[in-house]
Amino acid sequence: MSEVIACGTPPSSGEQAGGPLIVTEDVDLLDDLLRLCAAAGARPEVHHGVPERRGGWESAPLVLVGDDAADRVRGAARRRGVVLVGRDQDDPGVWRRAVEIGADDVLVLPDGEQWLVDRIADVAEGVGRPALTVGVIGGRGGAGASTLACALAVTAARSGRRTMLVDADPLGGGLDVLLGGETAEGLRWPAFARSRGRVGGGALEESLPALHDLRVLSWDRGDAVAIAPEAVRAVLAAARRRGGVVVVDLPRRVDEVVAESLAQLDLGLLLVPAELRAVAGARRVASAAGMVLRDLRVVATPGPDPFAGDKLDADEAARLLGLPLAGVLPWEHGLRAAGRGGRPPGGAARGPLARFCTAFWERLPAGAGEGA
Repeated sequence: MSEVIACGTPPSSGEQAGGPLIVTEDVDLLDDLLRLCAAAGARPEVHHGVPERRGGWESAPLVLVGDDAADRVRGAARRRGVVLVGRDQDDPGVWRRAVEIGADDVLVLPDGEQWLVDRIADVAEGVGRPALTVGVIGGRGGAGASTLACALAVTAARSGRRTMLVDADPLGGGLDVLLGGETAEGLRWPAFARSRGRVGGGALEESLPALHDLRVLSWDRGDAVAIAPEAVRAVLAAARRRGGVVVVDLPRRVDEVVAESLAQLDLGLLLVPAELRAVAGARRVASAAGMVLRDLRVVATPGPDPFAGDKLDADEAARLLGLPLAGVLPWEHGLRAAGRGGRPPGGAARGPLARFCTAFWERLPAGAGEGA
């Protein structure tokens, strides 16, 4: 029988293990793998060979096979999620052994440590379908992008989707204020300013203020107005790993930090009043965002002045921008009064704003944004 030299609580037959399965007799390699598992927050099960316990090999979410143990697992059932781990970068036979055991990947330490920590952490978090991530950008100042972002998040959460709203505009005043939660307990952006590498998705979600059945990452009222691009990348990647829906409110400028946010989006919505001057200004925003974001669509609004001489219809505005039209956002009177009364944008389920957002989510592919 294979000797278990370090393990968590073994799962029952047919139950998926919570951490990876490590197969090795190399004490030094085992020490390294246990250290990397601890860094990823995972509790591994360790064997010298293929576990005799029924289902142990098949049910582990990830199998790390030491190069010393390749011969001992050669006859095991083929499965996905096997990684052959070694130390000798100049060993030409490692690829042959990987093929013989059906490994998906070959990893050589120490160079591959960060990749392996990320892979193990995915197992520990139970990562499934990544979040559908939608960004909202104003084609001009005062277009209402923050209001639309909040309404999209509120309606997504109301429909049962796991939802996170991210404020990527440090000069916007804080989306928590717009949601009436500026005093809510939880972390804001400055707390993540020094984040590097990997941020735990579950820890991120639990640390943020919970408002209107969603989690909000906003800015505080301090002086900090900048976050390093590496921190933005780490935080948004963690948000996406939790699944469901992530809505990002973006500023009109596109700098290195905003580019990191754009790179994480599945879809961008450019909110543009259907007026010639607004469309002319929005072209610059669309051009800059389009250098990073491949799927950018127009949401047209009627514009604040119904008697303006440069009015356009929504289709013409989208045509001039060279972008597909995602829809026309109607005006909703009384939003400010509703906000003062504690009701967020999109909080009135039968209001024009909520109906637009609900229709937007319903048009997405089946299963998109469902809670993990």
